[in-house]
Amino acid sequence: MSLGREKVSFLGAPTPLEYLSTMSQKLGIHLYIKRDDLLPLGAGGNKLRKLEYLLADAKAQGATVLLTTGGAQTNHGRLTAAVAAKFGMKCVIACLDEYPGEISANILLDRIMGAEVVLKKDDGRDEDVQLRELFAEVTARYEAQGEKVYFIPMGGSNVVGVPGYYDCAVELTRQAEELQLGNARVVCTVGSLGTYMGLYTGLRCENSPLSLTGIAILPQNDEHIMAYWKDIKETFDLPFDAERKDFHIETGYMREGYNLPDARVRDAIYDMARSEAILLDPCYTGKCFAGLEDMVQEGKIAQGETVILLHTGGFPGLYTKHHRVEFEKELLDGVTIL
Repeated sequence: MSLGREKVSFLGAPTPLEYLSTMSQKLGIHLYIKRDDLLPLGAGGNKLRKLEYLLADAKAQGATVLLTTGGAQTNHGRLTAAVAAKFGMKCVIACLDEYPGEISANILLDRIMGAEVVLKKDDGRDEDVQLRELFAEVTARYEAQGEKVYFIPMGGSNVVGVPGYYDCAVELTRQAEELQLGNARVVCTVGSLGTYMGLYTGLRCENSPLSLTGIAILPQNDEHIMAYWKDIKETFDLPFDAERKDFHIETGYMREGYNLPDARVRDAIYDMARSEAILLDPCYTGKCFAGLEDMVQEGKIAQGETVILLHTGGFPGLYTKHHRVEFEKELLDGVTIL
């Protein structure tokens, strides 16, 4: 089954599903990792699956500019910039955020790929109102130059992007079957919800034996979750419904807050890097993996259980200034200066 939506295919072969032998032994589980960080274009990451569909919709509407949003160091913005560059379009990343004091990490990559980054300081009014004003201002400026602007929400998380992770659910189910992983648990980061909802929809529609657990890295609103689901169900005319209890999203591992430095998350990043040579990031995947480790420790994930961690990318986040300075404090003792 598919959701019957058009896409511009640019991802190529399925991403690897790898067994992590060292981390499996350390944690007492059978841990696999789905390498969506290895997707092509712009240093990789999960948003590219959604962007196949969002790009098709933009092109169908005759768009010449992709406008999106997020935090100043948004991974989704970087990948939108990558897709725009690849397909001859312009890109603007408009954020209600402060300039971090340097052009580094994702902002550096955005600019290298030719995107405009617009940063507006929060003036204390309602955030949605400020963002709407910002998007209208940017859109008017480009339209005055004869451009056609297509807006993509934070994370590409809307019904247009949902089929991207439906595709991943199909791909993952086939790979798990080939590896005889049975009813393994898929664990993914939950931020703007698009990846989780696409996976949930795909796994259910395909009657997959895989279960799904989300680990939230920012607060989740029950009303928003159910409104998003209702939109998906109605848009794709799905033959089943879901209640809030059907969405397994762990909300106890958000640490200090969204994209804020946290020692426990850095420890999880060190664990993965020093055991498997895989780089996680401090905002999304590192926080998710720290949550996974804690769930094992707490018995929420049983010893001997088979778990598939979805690696959604984001390694440029390691280079953001407020995270980098904390890493430097902890790692300088291993630098020998002669």
